[in-house]
Amino acid sequence: QVQLVESGGELVQAGGSLRLSCAASGRTFNRYHMGWFRQAPGKEREFVARINWNDLSTYYAISVKGRFTISRDNAKNTVYLQMNSLKPEDTAVYFCAATPRVIQAVIPKGYDYWGQGTQVTVSS
Repeated sequence: QVQLVESGGELVQAGGSLRLSCAASGRTFNRYHMGWFRQAPGKEREFVARINWNDLSTYYAISVKGRFTISRDNAKNTVYLQMNSLKPEDTAVYFCAATPRVIQAVIPKGYDYWGQGTQVTVSS
């Protein structure tokens, strides 16, 4: 089992920045690929970013590439999402997720463990 707790979400103006954190506990965090997803009201949960545990390779949704950066600190069992140049359409609940698998990297069912989410609201 892996327990995940997100933090850092808040209300921010368009153009601003936020850093989300996801603290993990339980099994060996450094052997899990970590992802960030988001879900806006009335919409499906969508992929935002992923970082692999073995080579630290990263992947981003087109909508956030160049603005968001995912990183991880294995010594602290924490994964981060730095979000810059925020837009109103980034408003959503942001979830972190963990998986030991390489496949299905950008869809929710590819992940076994989820946090409870943190709300990000971007005002125009």
